[in-house]
Amino acid sequence: MTRLIAVFFAAVLLPVMSLAQGAQVSFGGNQDTKAPVEVTADSLSVNQKDGTALYTGNVIIAQGEMRLAAPRVLVVYSEAAQKIQRMEATGGVTMVSGTEAAEAERADYSLEKGVVIMTGNVLLTQGTSALTSQKMTVDLEAGTAQMSGRVKTVLNQDGQ
Repeated sequence: MTRLIAVFFAAVLLPVMSLAQGAQVSFGGNQDTKAPVEVTADSLSVNQKDGTALYTGNVIIAQGEMRLAAPRVLVVYSEAAQKIQRMEATGGVTMVSGTEAAEAERADYSLEKGVVIMTGNVLLTQGTSALTSQKMTVDLEAGTAQMSGRVKTVLNQDGQ
């Protein structure tokens, strides 16, 4: 009986406990962060003075294999190079890459760093497993994500 408890602890509880302290997981494989960015939306407002573009209504951003959808996305351009510096998606965000998907209240994508930070009730699904946290930082080039802030996971062992 003691051996059974030890095996259960090592196989099930240790991975879950390490996730509670912050988890590094795979996300979407390596992405080409230099690929063109395609944005579609219901409307667009451009502010030349501060170098921003506000997309609203059914916004979909596509870059390589990654798709990001939100009701509102603010695109901020760098002053020097006139290229996208970052994107701020709000109002409920969904990001899909490969077979993995994540949802959150907000996502901030730094194109220069190739990093997406999702915050607020983050839900990551990978096959039949799911992880939740308050924050997920995705390194698109490495294809990894770091989850933090009260991480919870459900690991399905039988594939169902």
